Amino acid sequence: MKVKLAILCAAFFLSACSQNAKQVAQVAQPAPDWTMPLSTGGTLALSSLRGKPVYLNFFATWCPPCKDEAPFINRMQQQYAARGLHVVGIDELENASQAQAFRKQFHLVYPAVVDGGKLQGQYLINGLPVHVFIGRDGVIRKIIAGEMSHADIQKNVQSIL
Repeated sequence: MKVKLAILCAAFFLSACSQNAKQVAQVAQPAPDWTMPLSTGGTLALSSLRGKPVYLNFFATWCPPCKDEAPFINRMQQQYAARGLHVVGIDELENASQAQAFRKQFHLVYPAVVDGGKLQGQYLINGLPVHVFIGRDGVIRKIIAGEMSHADIQKNVQSIL
């Protein structure tokens, strides 16, 4: 019995340590770096966007609020590109062709990466959409789960410019 308890405690301890080793995204902390496949081929590393304001938009092609927000988010990218804004769509648990079809459907000018679950874990995503606003210094300013109004999206984008 004592041996089983010791093994259970050791397993719990190792599990807790491995969870702490994986960096979890938090407001007021540097955004965890990642490299993910683009829907168009190749990869994108978050570190390549350091020094620029970044808006991560977690979405899925089946998500009605994601579809509603996409045209406005696209306009934000176009409107604020000259001020350095980089929007990155993050398609959750779908494939590159689905993400690319979504980009084409909404004529998105910003890239989409395909997340097989890594970013979902880092950002503790349990519903869609999720919006992450990262300042030029690489620090996460806000993480907002759920659909946002156009005014709130614009206000948060302006806050990181």
